[in-house]
Amino acid sequence: MATVKSLLSKLNLGTSVAEFDDDLESYFVETNVFREFIRDKVDIIAGDKGTGKTAIYRFINKRHKDIKELKDVLIIPAFNPSGNPIFSKLTEQASMEEAKYVLLCKSYILSLVGNTLIENDPLLVGSDLDKMLKGLGLKTPSVTPKNIFSKILSQIPNFLLWKSAEVQFSLTDSGLPAITTKVEFSQSSTDKTESTSISAEDAFAVLDAAMLESDVRAWVTFDRLDEAFQGHADIEIIALRGLLRTYLDLTEFAGLKLKLFLRRDLFRRITSSGFVNLTHINAKKLEIIWDEEDLLNLLARRIRQNDEFVDGLGIRELSDQEMFDRIFPDQVDFGLRKPKTWVWMMRRVRDGNDVKPPRNLIDLIKFSREAQLRKEDRDPRNITGDALIEPDALRKGLTQLSESRVNDTLLAEAGTLSPIINRFRDGKAEHNIDSLAEVLSLKPNEMRSAIKPLLELGFLEDIKGTYKIPTLYREGLGVTQGKAFQVSDSDDED
Repeated sequence: MATVKSLLSKLNLGTSVAEFDDDLESYFVETNVFREFIRDKVDIIAGDKGTGKTAIYRFINKRHKDIKELKDVLIIPAFNPSGNPIFSKLTEQASMEEAKYVLLCKSYILSLVGNTLIENDPLLVGSDLDKMLKGLGLKTPSVTPKNIFSKILSQIPNFLLWKSAEVQFSLTDSGLPAITTKVEFSQSSTDKTESTSISAEDAFAVLDAAMLESDVRAWVTFDRLDEAFQGHADIEIIALRGLLRTYLDLTEFAGLKLKLFLRRDLFRRITSSGFVNLTHINAKKLEIIWDEEDLLNLLARRIRQNDEFVDGLGIRELSDQEMFDRIFPDQVDFGLRKPKTWVWMMRRVRDGNDVKPPRNLIDLIKFSREAQLRKEDRDPRNITGDALIEPDALRKGLTQLSESRVNDTLLAEAGTLSPIINRFRDGKAEHNIDSLAEVLSLKPNEMRSAIKPLLELGFLEDIKGTYKIPTLYREGLGVTQGKAFQVSDSDDED
């Protein structure tokens, strides 16, 4: 007879981090965000960490040839898939004004797309695009983001400066770019007109013409932007504002699209000080929101990939909910007023903004599975009608999840808020203005502005004038259930 241990050992839910999940495509969930994206309705995907931005990015880059909406789209990743993001090299340079970052981004995109087009269409060798890239010193034999970006960095701060002695760039009477052969001149020439810069708009007009000639559209996809400037907030904001400005400027070229995957809090920081034409950006931005039904379907898809587990338990023909109910207990905490297990999970993987990242759900179940396997080593069970993963294993899984999210997400991304969050350690979960003022050593009239970033981060949740730390972060910070202030009538809290 099969044992619980033998079956659970065959259950592999994959990794919760999309970058390291080789089986991502097999259980990828095509959400509304994904569908709007491939239909070219949105250009900017915003979401919290673990909500699936990178999953969409990876799926698009690997499987775009199988997606009918993208048949004529050339997908060009702007970042290296692993290692330090190439933009991190900017932290080794002196900070520049925003306009220079705009020119840097435009030079990079021009070179990346232009070189990729020529590599994919040999008929473009010797074309105006080819000559222009050579003239600007942007032609490269190795078309990779790393090599192209390194070439761009070598041009700081002289972007789009004409360097070639063999061809010259000019505009016709109608204002269209023209590239013609010219006579070689000496490097020591004093003719300043030979080293003039050209406008980005003129350069992209040449690129746009080449794309029309090749009958192709191009999407340049940016991910991992939140990793590129860690520890350099001053450069991060101004550089990414430059990227957003570049996005807006290039919308006039219909065949070329920048597709950005941004953390929601990072997007807020970039635009918080004001951004001209922000409404144009928001019109093409969509935030990732996971419904509970989508999360259940994602979990069921991952479970169904484990043939031995599914067949051994006899659940292949069951619905998503029936499959869940066969593996997990009816309740974690028993009682008439206590929630069912799925509701219990949903309440514990969410942050203060009610964001429920798939990463949290997958990790909760993986940690619970590991706890159950340890228990099966001590006290093995045969397969019966009982749940495979028991309530105590889920509680232990929650403890491990909380410790992980506090360290790898909450404090890792809080920046200057980390010392403030640490003041809540070993305290109570529910606060009012007075108890918060005591924790933070501030006056009550200073609290509204002080706690705003904690609310935006999802560390606190405002519930009718009181402030709760979500269950997700409590055990990781040693926070216990209850109120940090005195009340006349005590309320029970789930």
